[in-house]
Amino acid sequence: MDLSTLLKDYGAFNFWANSHLVEWLLEKPAGLLEQETPSSFPTLKGTLLHIWSAEDIWLNRLKGVSPTRFLAADFTGTTAELFEGLLHRSAEFRDFLSTQDARFFENKTAYTHTSGVTYSQTNAEIILHCLQHSTFHRGQIITMARSLGLTDVPHTDYILYARQRALPPPL
Repeated sequence: MDLSTLLKDYGAFNFWANSHLVEWLLEKPAGLLEQETPSSFPTLKGTLLHIWSAEDIWLNRLKGVSPTRFLAADFTGTTAELFEGLLHRSAEFRDFLSTQDARFFENKTAYTHTSGVTYSQTNAEIILHCLQHSTFHRGQIITMARSLGLTDVPHTDYILYARQRALPPPL
């Protein structure tokens, strides 16, 4: 599998994993997402908002725009709006990657960090960072959920996605 194919697939995996997580959380009591538990962000909702914000800012950077603030700084919406926004942005990220040619992943993108510092990285590095970052925080959500008493956590490992992707379509 070449780099272009791998990163496009990883974008599809990220959407799949975020979708599974949201589907699972939709079955839980709404108040649970606001309950505080120790982690990088104090609530499940805050962690999901961070994932959405990071995917948003990195996708914008790949498109040549350098936002100066994370969308989390101004978000006051409902949990349903958070779920919708996260899944929409993850789908957008997946779809953006799917349209790129192999050169895109090797090219560099210059962007200005929210601190004002300018950086330049290959698009592959940016994509890997962003999608690994989402995986890291999904893992935190699972740990947070367990500490809140949930035992039916979803499995969102890449290998499960790859196995399901390889299955023939149902008749």
